[in-house]
Amino acid sequence: MKIGLLTSGGDCPGLNAVMRAFTKFACLNLPRPEILGFKDGYTGLIEGNFLPVDDQFFDGLFYTGGTILGSIRQPFKNMADPAEDGVSKLDRMVENYRRLGLDCLVTLGGAGTHKTAAMLSAEGCNVIGLPKTIDNDIWGTEFTFGFDTAAEVAAKCVREMHATAYSHGRTILVEVMGNKTGWLSLYAAVAGGAHACILPEFPYDENALAEYIARRRENGARYDVIVVAEGAMTKEESGWKRKEMLLRRKELGYSTATSRIARTIENRTGAEARVQVIGYLQRGAEPNAHDRALCTMMGAYAGELVKEGRFGVTVAVEGGRITYNSLADIAGRTKFITPENPMYLAAKSTGIYFGE
Repeated sequence: MKIGLLTSGGDCPGLNAVMRAFTKFACLNLPRPEILGFKDGYTGLIEGNFLPVDDQFFDGLFYTGGTILGSIRQPFKNMADPAEDGVSKLDRMVENYRRLGLDCLVTLGGAGTHKTAAMLSAEGCNVIGLPKTIDNDIWGTEFTFGFDTAAEVAAKCVREMHATAYSHGRTILVEVMGNKTGWLSLYAAVAGGAHACILPEFPYDENALAEYIARRRENGARYDVIVVAEGAMTKEESGWKRKEMLLRRKELGYSTATSRIARTIENRTGAEARVQVIGYLQRGAEPNAHDRALCTMMGAYAGELVKEGRFGVTVAVEGGRITYNSLADIAGRTKFITPENPMYLAAKSTGIYFGE
């Protein structure tokens, strides 16, 4: 059995751990497996650039962040666009899939990766997806691998801001990754003991947020720690198209809401505000014990799906068990935080303010 394996999109804790589990399962349970690891994600499949991997290839990488196969973003929106020679990237991938005699392709990635995987599946390729993203925003799965580690890293950063904020009587805003959704920010705020959390799903009221900080200080609070998702926006901005919002922000001299919030707090409350952007620390961390266990379960389950010949699906966590969803059903859909989400409700009920 000939299997293609690739990692696509942004890196994430646990990619190597998932591939380790899958290859170990394949070598122990599938008939004469031959696994081709495509370099740099879909780019490797487009160019036919790969290397052979086996159950020993990933030994020693169980704890390592990033991806040994490499990853280059290939926007799904351009996949079907013909190049100058009239052949699209999608055409080339399908051609190489068939030329190499692949029996299936296993893709590790986030939302864009799953959209492309669904396109390949629709073209007749046997595809199995694995949900990778620190954003935890893939529809149909309770958790994606890598999220728990990223949340732990972000929460640690939030927690460590308390000492500095208290020492200097400051308001410190911690910017956490998450453009469309705020799962990472929500969990980091709860686990890091933040006083407020601003999420993309719930546009904030600038005046109300400044008043909240002012009330805290009037009531004796010496400092504040606020978690802000990079995709957060004001209620006014939520009514604009994304291009319009980015243009207006550029004209005003900022790109994310975090610096604007800091400026507003200083101007309206007199409190000294500072911004801490965590950035890529959230992506490159060594996967924690929970993620390594989840990666092992997901990778082995993907192997089971190959063994059963069940393709056109992606692995998922549902009700605490490992299962699968149809690629066609989840591609292009985003899992947002809703007002009924248990973690959101727990955060609100324990005093975290969300900028209403």
